[in-house]
Amino acid sequence: MEEKILKLKEQLENELSKVQDAAELESIRVAYLGKKGCITELLKGLKDLSDEEKKSFGQKVNLLKGEVSAKIDDYKVKLAEAEVLKEIEAMPEFDMSIPANLERGSYHPITLVQRECEKVFKSLGFVVEDYSEIVSEYECFEALNIPKHHPARDMQDTYYLENGQLLKTHTSAAQNAIYRKYKDALINEGKPIKAIFPGRCFRNEATDACHENTFFQMEGVMVGKDINISNLIFFMKTMLSEVFQRDIKVRLRPGFFPFVEPGFELDINCLICGGEGCPSCKQSGWLELCPCGMIHPEVLKAGGIDPEEYTGFAFGLGLTRLAMMKYGVKDIRDLNSGVLKSMEQFTDGE
Repeated sequence: MEEKILKLKEQLENELSKVQDAAELESIRVAYLGKKGCITELLKGLKDLSDEEKKSFGQKVNLLKGEVSAKIDDYKVKLAEAEVLKEIEAMPEFDMSIPANLERGSYHPITLVQRECEKVFKSLGFVVEDYSEIVSEYECFEALNIPKHHPARDMQDTYYLENGQLLKTHTSAAQNAIYRKYKDALINEGKPIKAIFPGRCFRNEATDACHENTFFQMEGVMVGKDINISNLIFFMKTMLSEVFQRDIKVRLRPGFFPFVEPGFELDINCLICGGEGCPSCKQSGWLELCPCGMIHPEVLKAGGIDPEEYTGFAFGLGLTRLAMMKYGVKDIRDLNSGVLKSMEQFTDGE
């Protein structure tokens, strides 16, 4: 029996060395590990052995089975790597000296909407900031009044990295850095902090017509003396009217966000269905666009700003959903699909 095992090992090595593609490898797997495979056939010989021999031989066959499975898996990886290299070698050489054809292609609808928003907010005195997609727990949660083990963390299914950092779940992760960057001008010169910071966010959640695991937001903050909710409503109404080139119906409803108090959800009347109800708005007629509110005193403190002297508002504008409303995109997944037929209808307009 042991001779059969050794012979099978040698036979397997010989056959694997000749494999050219995944189909041949699968045939080998079935021939050895399938229900009628040669390893299964070995076990049929157990009936002719003594109890002691059965135990010993059974262990050896199981060990062989594991070795064969591991070898086949290794070859599967090697075949995949070889296929990738083959495709790379078959690609034409890229000549960077060839002038770009600027007449081909167009900007992504989210890019177009982001630029429009930036243009409006710049005209209102806001600066545009950029921030990393990989942040610390402190930036994403603790600096925003969301301590460890706080139940609010369950609202955001987070992608954690092996080094302890994470992919930011919201653009609010940049708030602390923005406050610290501009607080001296606020305190010493009396200049209000007015900043927006667009970016890509990530959440490990199920996708549907109105949810994606990768999406774009634009965070905005304004901090100064005597800032209130009416300031927030003014800026948001102004921005939306400019982007859509018409008056937009909005509503404020109470919402819980640990970094603002009071907190609101700013919804806009669904422009895809006109408020009648559709999959994009979950049949409600309204689309959640902008979580917002007055910045929590603890968040201002974390940014080095005295909440007794200064107040401010913050909002997290959903650029992806804004693009859906502006361009009539019914399924949010289309925006990340990479399907050119869906995207080529949008033009820069500049």
